[in-house]
Amino acid sequence: MIDKLPTWVLCGAVVLAFCAGVLNTTALMGFTHVSASHVTGNVSSLSVTILPGDWANMKLFLVSIASFWMGSVLSGVIIGGSEFNIHRNYGYAMYLEVALLVASLLLYMNDSYFGQMMIAMACGLQNSMVATYHGTVVRTTHLTGTTSDLGSIVGNWLVGRRVKLSRVLLLSALWWGFFIGGFVAVMMYRAFGYLSMLLPIIIILFAAISYQRMEVWFRSSERLIRLQVIKNKRKKRTKSL
Repeated sequence: MIDKLPTWVLCGAVVLAFCAGVLNTTALMGFTHVSASHVTGNVSSLSVTILPGDWANMKLFLVSIASFWMGSVLSGVIIGGSEFNIHRNYGYAMYLEVALLVASLLLYMNDSYFGQMMIAMACGLQNSMVATYHGTVVRTTHLTGTTSDLGSIVGNWLVGRRVKLSRVLLLSALWWGFFIGGFVAVMMYRAFGYLSMLLPIIIILFAAISYQRMEVWFRSSERLIRLQVIKNKRKKRTKSL
């Protein structure tokens, strides 16, 4: 479990949740009216469309579900693990997410249903980038698990069990980040339509660039620390001789 939560990890998770809130609300307000960032509701809606033979909507829900899954597959290929590790290729994953979102924006603006496919794939990619951090499940594109975990923590607290405040902080921040993103998207969509997607595109691009620079700094720091450790060991050996 989390004992101390680094500020940059908290900020990064909240920023991604905010972006997902903007994207999902934009997709819901657009001409497809289909969620991009979570699957549960789309699976239920898919069930509703089968018996009446509503083939148009059934295909749309199927595409959205399958695209989210494909985004998760891409995340596995690029990153190679669900537990957070600074040495993994999160920067490249975010660059790919930006490319998918730009494609989605262009397709949406041309009234193409393939825009739904691209935005759902981007959300699936983002959601699978970091699944856990020190044992805590981290989901940045939907709130079902986050709300459930927060409820469980409150239940434990009510009966006197010890709870991790840092975990409460992380889950609460994710919840509010997603909610505020949706609220912002409503106002932006009314004013700019699908161009409201430019906000999360710019934010995720900036996050990708910042992460890669931080990774380079972290690797350099690790090398310096290792060299210093080696030097200290050599000095000790020299003194002992």
